[in-house]
Amino acid sequence: MYSAAGLAASHSTAKAAEPVKAKRSGSELYSFDADDWALSSIPRTEPQTSGTVAQYPWREAIVTTTFWIGEKPGENNPVPNRKSCWDPRWAENYGGTDSPKRSERLSTFIPRDFTPRQNPFYVALPYNDMTSKGHKPEAEQIIPWFRKDFQSPTRSVCKGRWIAIRRGDRVCYAQWEDAGPFRTDHAGYVFGNERPEPNLNKGAGLDVSPAVRDFLGMDDTDVTDWKFVDFADIPAGPWANFGDNNTFVINRRAAAEKAQVALAAKAALEQAVIAE
Repeated sequence: MYSAAGLAASHSTAKAAEPVKAKRSGSELYSFDADDWALSSIPRTEPQTSGTVAQYPWREAIVTTTFWIGEKPGENNPVPNRKSCWDPRWAENYGGTDSPKRSERLSTFIPRDFTPRQNPFYVALPYNDMTSKGHKPEAEQIIPWFRKDFQSPTRSVCKGRWIAIRRGDRVCYAQWEDAGPFRTDHAGYVFGNERPEPNLNKGAGLDVSPAVRDFLGMDDTDVTDWKFVDFADIPAGPWANFGDNNTFVINRRAAAEKAQVALAAKAALEQAVIAE
């Protein structure tokens, strides 16, 4: 069923694995010295859950590769990442190319040359719930949060979903913003108990952004665990700082707007009392 549904998919992020070289680990290459999060509130282990939201299992020992918005096509990456499977203007909406070069990134996990307009903590998983005609036939049955998050037949319920990524004693949080690597139909892995299938990148089953890579101290190709996580269980961290699509940012803006409305109402009431 899943392979048949995948024939309608429109995009895949195929990432090339780098040749194996003798090199330092990602944590040695990237310095956290100037990062406030590294000095204080980085969650070293899985956080305590609220007990009121759904809990999801870890997918363990998953080969994980690095990809980025604006990535150009290559030998093992025939699809450029100027657009995602859910956003035809992905690079434009992000604000530019999310360079993976550590020399071109800040300790706040964003590009040096611009402030991203979307969350720099993003991932790709090999499933797309959409076709050109709407949701795939199996989507409602296999996606746990489908009914709760459904808004429109033409709007993905996967885009923007949060996941936790774990490497050693570090846990990072990021939003699902594209489908890949290589496949967009592997529902049995993304939502079930199957393992990623063999591919050109050592069986990779997760693509992560440069920000995720750097926070976890990964090499460009590494091994991590991941799981879905509900927003109520996500602690504060650098993934909460940037992006019009970021749930943290959206909630802060809504709270600020609500506070402004309340202050305006209070001021109007006070003026009315004075006028009397």
